Amino acid sequence: MMILKTMSMIIKKESKIQQEIVMWFNNNYCLKNMNPKCCIFSVPNEGSNIKEQLYKKSLGMKSGVSDLIVIMPNKILFVECKDHKGKQREEQKEFEETITNLGFEYFMVRTLDDFILKIKALN
Repeated sequence: MMILKTMSMIIKKESKIQQEIVMWFNNNYCLKNMNPKCCIFSVPNEGSNIKEQLYKKSLGMKSGVSDLIVIMPNKILFVECKDHKGKQREEQKEFEETITNLGFEYFMVRTLDDFILKIKALN
């Protein structure tokens, strides 16, 4: 019974995982009194319809861009959030390759704990 309860607690939507990450990072690295103050933001890379997608592409929207970008002292991190069974699309794999070839860090995380471990390993 305990295993089932634990599994149900682990299974979350990607959007919920992303929200938890943003909240945790903002509360731990982005408060006004922090020096240096870090930054995290999302990258909307989808449109709700073709017209909106075309408009956003004309403004620079790119398919496959990571869900979050994290800016820390001397580091820019790209973070893709996936649920427990999510897989990267081909465009996301290509973006990861581009980013890592440019010398930046790219992480795919499935939980807030995954993200916290990666951030703490950088410090």
